[in-house]
Amino acid sequence: MSKRASSSPGENTWDTQIADSGEFIRKPTSFRDQIKRDGTTGFQPETGRYHLYVSLACPWAHRTLILRKLKGLDAVIGVDVVDPFLDSRGWSFERSVPGATGDSLGGHALLREIYLASDPDFEGAVTVPVLWDRKREVIVNNESSEIIRMQNREFDDLVKHPEVDLYPESLRDQIDALNDWIYPEINNGVYRCGFAQKQEAYSQAVQILFAALDRAEAILERSRYLCGDQLTEADVRLFTTLVRFDCVYVSHFKCNIRRLVDYPNLWGYTRDIFQLPGVAETVNLEHIKLHYFASHRQINPLGIVPDGPELDFTAPHGRGS
Repeated sequence: MSKRASSSPGENTWDTQIADSGEFIRKPTSFRDQIKRDGTTGFQPETGRYHLYVSLACPWAHRTLILRKLKGLDAVIGVDVVDPFLDSRGWSFERSVPGATGDSLGGHALLREIYLASDPDFEGAVTVPVLWDRKREVIVNNESSEIIRMQNREFDDLVKHPEVDLYPESLRDQIDALNDWIYPEINNGVYRCGFAQKQEAYSQAVQILFAALDRAEAILERSRYLCGDQLTEADVRLFTTLVRFDCVYVSHFKCNIRRLVDYPNLWGYTRDIFQLPGVAETVNLEHIKLHYFASHRQINPLGIVPDGPELDFTAPHGRGS
C-alpha cells in the first residue's frame, strides 16, 4: 500500500469537531435538495444526468454504492472515486492507488473544487458522498441517508431492478426506529470512540457501542435480517460499519471489547450481505485500511498500515436457514 505525507497538526477537518469534553461531534451536511420523479423539485430523474463522487473507504459513501448495485443504477448514475488518503487539502482526485478514478467530469484536483463550483461561498466540511447534477452543474445532496432514499424509489422507471425496495411502506416505522439507534450508537459510535480526546468520552462511547452491538446480535438471532426475512435500508446502513469493524475499528478506533467475529449472528449476517450479488464489488479493503491508518495521524502517528487481520467474507454463512 502506498502512503503520502500526513496532514499538518490541526489541519485535519476532524480536529475541528471535538467538544470541550473531548467528545467527537459530527457536523451536519450542507446540500439537501431532492430528486423527485413527480416533478415537484427542479431535479428530475434522468439517465446520465447525475453523478456520484465517493470514497471506497467511507462507510457513508459505501451506502450509495450498494444501493447503486442492488437497484441496478450502474447505467443511470455515474461514479468517480477519490483517493483514499485524506490530507490537509481534503479528499483529492489523485490516482496513485488502484481504484481511484480521478474526476472524469471536470478534471478537478480536489473534491473541494466541486463544492466551490456549486457554491463559491461554501466554507463547510467537504465530505463524501456527493450527488452532482451534470445539467445544472450543482451539488444536489451530500447526505448519504437521503441519497439512498432517492436511489431506492425515484429512479424506478430507469433502473434494472425496480422490484427491489429497501424502504417498503409496510416496514418504514420499523426501519426508522432501527436507524434511530444504529446510527448514533454504531455507525457514528465507532467514530465517537476513535476520535475521543479524553478518557471519559472514549469510555462512555465504547460502552454505548457494544451495548448496541449486543442488541443487534440479539435481533439477528431471531431473524435473517433486522426486519425479518427482507433486506432493508437498515441492513445496508449497518453493514457498512460491520464490514470495516475487525480490519479497522477494533484496533485503530480502540473498539476492542469484542471483535465482530466473536458475534456469531453479526459475523454470519455480514458475510450474508457481502455475498449478495454486486455487494462484494463495492468493498475495497485496501482503500479502507489505507484511509484510516495512514490518514489519521493524530491516532496513528507513523501511518503504518497493518497487514491483517485475515477475514473470509466468502465463507458459508447459513443465514438462509
